[in-house]
Amino acid sequence: MSRSLPAGLHRDTLAVRAAVERSPHGENAEALYLTSGYVQPSADVSARRFAGQEEGYTYGRSGNPTVTSLEMRLAGMEGAEACLATSSGMSAIMLMCFGLLKAGDHVVYSQSMFGATLKLIGSEFARFGVESTAVPQTDLAAWAAAIRPSTRLLFAETPTNPLTEVCDIAALADLAHDAGAWLALDNCFATPALQRPIEIGADIVIHSGTKFLDGQGRVMAGAICAPERMVIDTLLPVQKNAGMVLSPFNAWVVLKGLETLSLRMRAQSAQALQLAHWLQAHPAVARVHYPGLPSHPQHALAMRQMDSCGGAVLSFEVKATNPEQARSRAFHVLDSLQVLSLCTNLGDTKTLCAHPASTSHGKLSEAQRLAAGIGQGLIRVSVGLEHLPDIQDDLSRGLNTLDTL
Repeated sequence: MSRSLPAGLHRDTLAVRAAVERSPHGENAEALYLTSGYVQPSADVSARRFAGQEEGYTYGRSGNPTVTSLEMRLAGMEGAEACLATSSGMSAIMLMCFGLLKAGDHVVYSQSMFGATLKLIGSEFARFGVESTAVPQTDLAAWAAAIRPSTRLLFAETPTNPLTEVCDIAALADLAHDAGAWLALDNCFATPALQRPIEIGADIVIHSGTKFLDGQGRVMAGAICAPERMVIDTLLPVQKNAGMVLSPFNAWVVLKGLETLSLRMRAQSAQALQLAHWLQAHPAVARVHYPGLPSHPQHALAMRQMDSCGGAVLSFEVKATNPEQARSRAFHVLDSLQVLSLCTNLGDTKTLCAHPASTSHGKLSEAQRLAAGIGQGLIRVSVGLEHLPDIQDDLSRGLNTLDTL
């Protein structure tokens, strides 16, 4: 089923070559298979395929050649044994939790994760008897202290959304494995172009393909990269029964996005570093959160884990004396934009700006937001490919006029 390629190819080569075999037409660009069903050559073959005794496509919920190409490509880039593509990043997390957890199991996860992830694990799965403990992202002692005999999963983002906190992947892997648990890492911000958690010790990698993997803000997608036996025996049956599948068209879009991922990530990360330095020097900015800055608390760790690159997302806090003023001043900066997009997505070639406290983390309690460090003056910037001085000028429209408020 897979295209024959030599062993040992670099991930940048896999990003443009890994896929299913070409059709008899010999297409060079991977084909888009828009079909929900597949004609079977015989009733006997059909029976064997549905029974899992023979390879072959049977129904769209159980597999599609375009989706398979995406899964093969991303698994190769992450250094994973297998991959399952899903309809969104959150559906990938839900699939992982449904597949690996049951009532009475316990999860330890970072309190700095994406707001919807915090709600999904801490609230939705709690209704089904799954217990959880949120801990500070960078406090290894807190992670260790939270582990129980019933702990089955440790889960973190690195870097986190939106404060770009970095966790020690190898250290968390040791904690998880000593406890007989899995370590799952959300690699959305770094992508395999900059960071490969499985090589460092993680068991599972989660992706929102909606972000950098697509790269142009066109489709929703997600993925789980994991050991082959886990995918086949545990995750795939849940996906088939629950229908958390990716559409062939969305898979094709992300598949093509992966071909330019490395180039985009390095170009956008270089811009982000320059923008971070510029913001750090701006008199209206109180603090910049970016792993590429020497001032970042986990800078040295990030440079080891992320191929000496800080990624393309940063956040910064406007100066203010109280939360109300901070919110007003952050809104002023965002409302003054004329070029950049006020948009809660990230990973686009267009620079996107957002106010996490009222959007991605808006449904958290004030206590949860404060624990995660999400203040009202915080602005997240997903740096794109515009001319850097134009990005700076657009942010200056609001930052330079804050004193007029």
